[in-house]
Amino acid sequence: MNAFKNLWKVSAFLMLLIAGPVAGQTSSTEVEKSYQITGAVVDEQGAPVSYATVLLLDQKSGTQVSGGVADEKGKFFITGFDPGTYKLQVNFVGFEQFEKQNIQIKEDTHTTNLSSLSMTEESLTLNEVTVQGQRDLITEKVDRTIYNAENDKTTVGGDASDVLRRVPMLSVDLDGNVSMRGSSNITVLIDNKPSTMSASSIADALKQIPADEIKAVEVITSPSAKYDAEGTGGVINIVTKKNNLQGKSVSINTSAGLRGSNLGVNASARTGKWGFNLGGFGRTAYNVKGGFENSQQVINQDGTTSNIIQSSDTRNNMLMGRYNFGADYEIDKYNWLGASVNFGMFNRKSSQDNLLTENYIEDEIVSALMRTVNTEDLSNTVDISLNYTKTFEKPQKEFSVMGLYSRNNRSNDFIQALLDDDFVTVDQRIKNENPSNNQEFTIQVDYVTPLGSGENQIIEYGAKNILRRVSSDYGYFEAEGADGEYVESSDAQFTNEFDYDQNVTAGYLSYTQGFLKNYTAKVGARYEYTTINADFKAGEEPGNIPDYGVLVPSINLSRKLEQGNMIKAAYNRRIQRPSLQYLNPNIQAPNPTQASQGNPLLEPEYSDNFELSYSTYINNSSINISTFFRNTTGSIQPLRSVLEDGVIYTTYENIGTEQSVGLNLFANLNISDKLSFNGGVDAFYTNIDNNIETPLYHASNDGFVISGRVFGNYNLTETWVLQGFAFARGRKVNLQGYDSGFSIYGLNLNKQFNDKKGSIGFGAENFLTPEFKMKSEVISPTIVQNSTNIMRNMNFKINFSYRIGKMSVASKRKKRSIENEDLKGGGDSGGMMGN
Repeated sequence: MNAFKNLWKVSAFLMLLIAGPVAGQTSSTEVEKSYQITGAVVDEQGAPVSYATVLLLDQKSGTQVSGGVADEKGKFFITGFDPGTYKLQVNFVGFEQFEKQNIQIKEDTHTTNLSSLSMTEESLTLNEVTVQGQRDLITEKVDRTIYNAENDKTTVGGDASDVLRRVPMLSVDLDGNVSMRGSSNITVLIDNKPSTMSASSIADALKQIPADEIKAVEVITSPSAKYDAEGTGGVINIVTKKNNLQGKSVSINTSAGLRGSNLGVNASARTGKWGFNLGGFGRTAYNVKGGFENSQQVINQDGTTSNIIQSSDTRNNMLMGRYNFGADYEIDKYNWLGASVNFGMFNRKSSQDNLLTENYIEDEIVSALMRTVNTEDLSNTVDISLNYTKTFEKPQKEFSVMGLYSRNNRSNDFIQALLDDDFVTVDQRIKNENPSNNQEFTIQVDYVTPLGSGENQIIEYGAKNILRRVSSDYGYFEAEGADGEYVESSDAQFTNEFDYDQNVTAGYLSYTQGFLKNYTAKVGARYEYTTINADFKAGEEPGNIPDYGVLVPSINLSRKLEQGNMIKAAYNRRIQRPSLQYLNPNIQAPNPTQASQGNPLLEPEYSDNFELSYSTYINNSSINISTFFRNTTGSIQPLRSVLEDGVIYTTYENIGTEQSVGLNLFANLNISDKLSFNGGVDAFYTNIDNNIETPLYHASNDGFVISGRVFGNYNLTETWVLQGFAFARGRKVNLQGYDSGFSIYGLNLNKQFNDKKGSIGFGAENFLTPEFKMKSEVISPTIVQNSTNIMRNMNFKINFSYRIGKMSVASKRKKRSIENEDLKGGGDSGGMMGN
């Protein structure tokens, strides 16, 4: 605890140090003497170049005097200089450096407007839209870190989880479960939009999104007030490839390998004010074999000790896809309308063959049972959105209205067959069926406007309503022999229908102010009020779930230093509502020795987050260092007990506290025009306690978790590129034990041809590791459990892509969309309707 207290003192001191110069330096005299340069950075077609770096240099010496970063619309303003003669330098990846010479700042001219500054793309051929030269994989923006996935060829043929493993501050295990700085309570958006598929299961949602369709991944560790209060870990926005071009184009992407294949087709058309996009991408995973081992020792209710040993072979097959149609129309210069429909599907079938369960009591064997288990996890998702945006003559002023309907239908079933003493004949079968659906209706209104005549004050406010309707219909069936008819259980505990309605109404206000020479403050507050109604079709009702409101503040401070360096500090308070995975009352027990059940009475958990970061540039390389402290109360934690037959039963309660303090370091190193590296290390110390005083159920744990990644890119020639990637994560700390570490790696050789219209490549993944063994342990006064999951995922693949059609660059327009940063999703592949 002393470490956490000391960190808090240091963080508070540093934030005061940043903000300290405000006192005594904001006199009216200084404001009157301030000077500023404004303008906009655009490309040759007039489209904004978002987040370009703008430097103000002394005309004679070339020494940097001040600087800034353009906003999303390319707008910038620079302050903190005296009258004189300067030159302006603008830089952005993929564009030639722009310079404007001999800018005269006179004493009687306090504001100088440079209007539009046009940048030229490097080696741009409009007919084919081919940008030569290596672009950075990591971009550090004012409020987020961006991983430019489209420049990474090692993910070809993979899915979104493969891409996220390469992103700084994120960790993705072999099942696709994502965490940010050690927290799995994160929100995943797709093109700034939520989806019910990620609300049910983030891991499964990532498998639906092909890597080839991802343009970038944005990591927002300290969301401002305009973001939903949900997500204690932060927000991840997956940006898919969009077309802002005139003309028609069709692209084909395919990959074939030992463990999986994929095929995608994307067609785009844009003419005049209309734009259309129609595409689809399907992926299948096969031949994914492995094994399962489990040993658990429990103290039974009668005081005896049971030792259960299990083993089986496993098989997994998956079929997934995502399909979309979108249209947008530019009504006039200031009004834009867009609509889209997205379909997603994810089907996974898993089998455990020859699941042998041996039960020993006091070291004497009492039973040896053989089973087969088949699990089906089938889902489909539809998202329909309609967006309207109005801009004004005044820069940065914008009004938008957005609506979204999202639905996820899911069926998570298993059949467990108990074999006779001969281990061949089926003696008994148990089936669990759990069809369900999750619907969301969202409406959102936002308004942004600068204050005064300058652009260093911005106010944002808006309102939002999310209505969720969830239904889970579950039942257990038993049958005798291999052909007997299934009989449904009449016990409401095993067969019932659960409905859960949640309504979240929110309003927010955010204010951004630039002050002194290089300081910026962004403060805001958001209020959310939640009402909940839950009931069962049969049996006892879950009880009254109280409505609640929460006010969440956010503070972001930044100071620009010399040479484009920046230091930032942030604080925000977040809440995390339980996702449907933790609420679902269906008893999941495909493994007869373990059973889990959600708790409909769970309340949200609350978290206070502090962050301090520093970014710097050395020659052509960038380095970012950040520290954080997170304190969570009411943490949703598993509560395990032993049933009469020695089965480990798991449910969830708001009983935990969790504190984490950590450091993130990542760097983007450009060794030469041909060779570059980027990588980083994430390390944090966590302390978890369930705060139960009874020794029999008390649990706490602490320790360090370290992970790291490295990516290398080498341009052998103008058309041949070699890329490599490696990721490793150390042991993960859980409340009652640990998960073992793991590592993955891959190489990809890519060749472009026919004026870069097409490419063909060869990839190898984990080629020196025939199989992975993921071990986990649970230790408590009544339970000692050790499990091992074995996965054989060595893979070799051939990738091919080709583009047909010619496009020319068209003007780009800012598109706003809904963001539901919602629900505690544990990352397990179940969601509400899952395991």
